[in-house]
Amino acid sequence: MKIARVGAVGQERPVVVVGEDAFFVDSIIPDWSRESLEAGALDRVTAHGLAGLPSTPLSAQRIGAPLTRPTKLICVGLNYLKHIAESNATPSAEPVVFMKAPDSFIGPNDDVVIPPGSTATDYEVELAIVIGRKALYLKDPSESANYILGYSISQDISERHWQLERSGQWMKGKSFPNYNPMGPVIVTADEINPHDLRLWCSVDGEMRQDSRTSDLLFGIHHIVWYISQFMELFPGDVINTGTPSGVGMGFKPTRYLAAGQVIRSGIEGIGEITNMVIDYQG
Repeated sequence: MKIARVGAVGQERPVVVVGEDAFFVDSIIPDWSRESLEAGALDRVTAHGLAGLPSTPLSAQRIGAPLTRPTKLICVGLNYLKHIAESNATPSAEPVVFMKAPDSFIGPNDDVVIPPGSTATDYEVELAIVIGRKALYLKDPSESANYILGYSISQDISERHWQLERSGQWMKGKSFPNYNPMGPVIVTADEINPHDLRLWCSVDGEMRQDSRTSDLLFGIHHIVWYISQFMELFPGDVINTGTPSGVGMGFKPTRYLAAGQVIRSGIEGIGEITNMVIDYQG
């Protein structure tokens, strides 16, 4: 199943996407949210079916972030081997985990806003894990599949000056408004194999990132198991699993984003998202 949310900002409605059509399911569930997922929203929609539900062409609607107000946005850094190399870093013995403000979530095709004075805003296409059940102290990575709702595309926009040149933790460079487009859909885990997917990102039509999830240092199931050892995961929580090589920071000289550029990010089996880069206007 592919789930999504469509409509104007603040007025999004939950849908199930089949082909090019979005079927409205707000007569069955209130939204795709932590509360509804905890209450069995996916099972309720599956049991009801889509027959008789109103639908619309997906292309005719603004697509919102596929979840409303997720409790947590957790990120894993330096998790692709080639990206570790371009960052002149050493592979970590354990996943590098940090948090990103959930308020940075926006729709998959919404604008990315460069904050005042920024000259180091970067792009990072990532496979996002969406949690489907409460997970705490999992005994083994092999259990993780039972707790994953599905997968989506995240564009983990990063402001490198705040991330790397200011003292403290990476989250400062990650949590600006509009710094995490996500979507266009969540593909449920029964419909996709996340372990060897192609993912890519282009800027103004130039391919910058082009890799596969098989280049991950720590795999999908290991990540969920590992995080559950020190943090309770809830339905609707999102984990960004890391970005492959080709980020703007890795070029010599660096190639950061500027207003007017267009970012396109895609993952095999999920789709593609497009974001215009604009300057903050106040």
